[in-house]
Amino acid sequence: MGRVYVIHLEGKIYNCKHCQTHLALVTDIVSRNFTCRHGKAYLFNKVVNDNVGEKEDRMMLTGMHTVVDLFCVGCGAIVGWKYEFAHEKAQKYKVGKFILERYRVSGPDENNSRVNLEVAQASDAEDD
Repeated sequence: MGRVYVIHLEGKIYNCKHCQTHLALVTDIVSRNFTCRHGKAYLFNKVVNDNVGEKEDRMMLTGMHTVVDLFCVGCGAIVGWKYEFAHEKAQKYKVGKFILERYRVSGPDENNSRVNLEVAQASDAEDD
């Protein structure tokens, strides 16, 4: 096995939830209105530090797609998939784009809510 080079991103990022490897920038989000088996998913133009699995046809809510699973280069955890082919004309815009499943990654939107919760708890404690 060769040496693994990891790209470090700057700005607001999404990381692998298991090993914190950088995966994508917030500015590369195309849509936050996607779902997967486990809940929310985001569509990205670009994802880094990933390995891809074998192509497979998968029936999704929007029809049949050819996809490859995405694995984190840091720990090997599955983090989402990439659209290789869309069988329906209306879904062609997804080809070449990436899905990151929200429950498999951590990102700036959840960090902000955690910080706000800690601030609220601290201010409640001071009132007592």
